[in-house]
Amino acid sequence: MSFAQYRWKLSTILFTAFLFSTPLSAAQTLIYSDYEPLGNMRTRFINDVFFAAIEKESHGRINIEAHWDSELSSGYDALAMVGEGKKADLAVVVPEYASTALPQHQLFKSFPVGPSGAQQVAFFREVFSRIPAFSDELSRANVSPVFIATGYPLAFFSSKPINNLTVMRGQTWRSASFWHQAFLQNTGARAVTMPWGDATYKALQSGSIDGLMLNVDSGYDLNAQRYAPHVLVSKDLWLGHVYLLVINQARWASLSEEDRAAIQRAANDAYAQLGGVMDRSFDKQIADLKHSGASVRILKPQEVLAWEDKTQYQQVQSAWVKEQEAKGVVDMKETLEKLVEIKHSFD
Repeated sequence: MSFAQYRWKLSTILFTAFLFSTPLSAAQTLIYSDYEPLGNMRTRFINDVFFAAIEKESHGRINIEAHWDSELSSGYDALAMVGEGKKADLAVVVPEYASTALPQHQLFKSFPVGPSGAQQVAFFREVFSRIPAFSDELSRANVSPVFIATGYPLAFFSSKPINNLTVMRGQTWRSASFWHQAFLQNTGARAVTMPWGDATYKALQSGSIDGLMLNVDSGYDLNAQRYAPHVLVSKDLWLGHVYLLVINQARWASLSEEDRAAIQRAANDAYAQLGGVMDRSFDKQIADLKHSGASVRILKPQEVLAWEDKTQYQQVQSAWVKEQEAKGVVDMKETLEKLVEIKHSFD
């Protein structure tokens, strides 16, 4: 081998070693904010599954510095905070807590019946891929969605025995959602809202309210069965609650193409697991509620359909859409029509 050949071979070896020893992009730390403590199914899934997948898919280039339990912002401030991009790069956003900035997202909770588990995950993914109005609304807030975590079905926690959802006329029920308050009123019940805490528990004990209409996991986490031990629930009782994990747009643009692709692969991995995890967690919650002494009954499909009919949800939707369009929100009717079309394919 000539000296020139030796020198060429040596330089090739050194250059190859340099390429494989140099990362595709510099290490990145993304600051994440969540208003809930690390401990329930959603926060554990985000931390243990999604964030772990990001680290794996990026080969350690991306590190998530997570801040829980409103350390950086409350749920109501999360969208504005991550849109500004100073305190956090990523945050979980609940559309209901940012209704002024995200009016179209409020439509998700306007249905009384819908899919659960893996079907619910697939539904929201299809909605965001086919209806640009939702991503556009987030873009105007200077954020982009990277993962959509979904909520559990609705449950009815009553302080007295309740046979079905058609006997609530004249009763008083607490619900936080304006959609659900309208549904309750259309069934003949009186709907009220009040903060969680001693006031709610005392209202149940005194009889000033008869029950709580809320997602089953919130009732479970808050031990609502201590004061409202009679529970009606079904996986078909739609909540339409989403937890949008969003990133500041400028921060997203600053990431390399490889790192953005790694986050997207991590999201796909997490989506594949989310439905099964939610189903297993739902079953555990029901078993734990029963073990604690609560009377829990899973509603039959025909009972759920009877509830859907009594809510008159389509009239509620139409009235709300007109109200929003009067406020200047454009294309609300078209968005609802597209949403209904997709939802029908999952019914």
